Amino acid sequence: MSYDLIIKNGTVVTASETYQGDLAIEKGKIAAIGRNFKSNGSKVVDAKGLYILPGGIDVHTHLDMPFGGTTTADDFVSGTTAAVCGGTTSIIDFAIQKKGEDLRSGLDVWHGKAQGKSAVDYSFHMIVTDLPEKRLKEMDKLVGEGVTTFKLFMAYPGVFMSDDATIFRALQRTGENGGMVCMHAENGGVIDVLVQKALAEGKTEPKYHALTRPMSAEAEATRRALALAEMAGVPIYIVHLSAGDAMEEVRRARERGVAAYAETCPQYLYLSYEDYEKPNFEGAKYVMSPPLRPRGNEERLWKGLTNNWLQVVSTDHCSFCFHGRGGKPGKELGRNDFSKIPNGAPGIETRMLLLWDAVQTKKLTPNRFVEITSAAPAKLFGLYPKKGTITPGADADLVLLDPKRKHTISAKTHHMNVDYNPYEGKTVQGTIWDVFLRGIKMVEKGKFVGRTTSGSFIKRKSR
Repeated sequence: MSYDLIIKNGTVVTASETYQGDLAIEKGKIAAIGRNFKSNGSKVVDAKGLYILPGGIDVHTHLDMPFGGTTTADDFVSGTTAAVCGGTTSIIDFAIQKKGEDLRSGLDVWHGKAQGKSAVDYSFHMIVTDLPEKRLKEMDKLVGEGVTTFKLFMAYPGVFMSDDATIFRALQRTGENGGMVCMHAENGGVIDVLVQKALAEGKTEPKYHALTRPMSAEAEATRRALALAEMAGVPIYIVHLSAGDAMEEVRRARERGVAAYAETCPQYLYLSYEDYEKPNFEGAKYVMSPPLRPRGNEERLWKGLTNNWLQVVSTDHCSFCFHGRGGKPGKELGRNDFSKIPNGAPGIETRMLLLWDAVQTKKLTPNRFVEITSAAPAKLFGLYPKKGTITPGADADLVLLDPKRKHTISAKTHHMNVDYNPYEGKTVQGTIWDVFLRGIKMVEKGKFVGRTTSGSFIKRKSR
């Protein structure tokens, strides 16, 4: 039999298995797994010495997003190009509902931003900012169209923040329509008081972004969010968990039977509060919410990943240039007021290699790496087994990783449209070699060779 593509001699890694095998790909799907397929005119890629991994799934990105008087540096073209070069073949971005408008209007805006402009497959979460009783049915319609998750905020008063009653209504509705709430868990009211106090005292440097968002503000909100989900009897997903104290709340909730899930991000595993102390406003590069935590906290998160207290590592990719670029102001907006620094950092391109480096240092097994970067995201967000694994019938979203080649992370070589990299100069053990999206070669020997129009919208399954 002739196939479109055969990938031979590689080491296949899924969340549960590691084995030597060849993959036969036909019409964008994995058609068969075996050994020594006859080529019969098929294209052949020799993966000897390489790992064959499921394409990464990043379930937390912000592309072409307005925030704080500017817009993210990466749109769908640059952001998804960077994603696929970093081994990520699917993303879930965030569409935003404007207050007073229906959910559909916000979703339509993001469809317009992404359609025909994505190098990877994509879906959306819906950020909910206005949810009176009459809008609850709109959630049902979106779930029916494959947008099955809704993000609510306990932070950013007057902008995104919802009260507990609104959050509880949304949670209850997901119990009826099969969706799930994704929660930004920080006590926004308390943080706002701390921010205003710091500014009144003349404390304006970037480090005060972290000092006014204590770990206890994240832990308290996480505990409250979990309690609301427990009362509603529904699953909940905590986004960008940064604090070990908050993780303990998730662990305890899971132990008592709550369907609680949480993600962390590479920045909380590799960076720390010390980065805010850098001179010449350099600390602004690391202003994100929740903020980086004191050194030592990251070891608690690594332990959480090992023990499945945390289920996913995503990026919260939200890139703003340091100096501004292309008419878009950057981090300098907050030079004299830390509260005006655009919140976010780039990471869509570096997640997979940073975590593979943790495989090399024995913090993660190869199978756990696949679980937290691909399989668990696919299962939690209605993409499995179409995405997230290597099995007959799955999309041929594949990453060939060379474990022997080293890669040095730098803004000089990354594909993100941002003028700095939080991990500048860090050398990791492993290189993304080839990447396939539904059998289409997107990256070859580390170089982008695909089209920025290859990605398609993914209609996700509800629970």
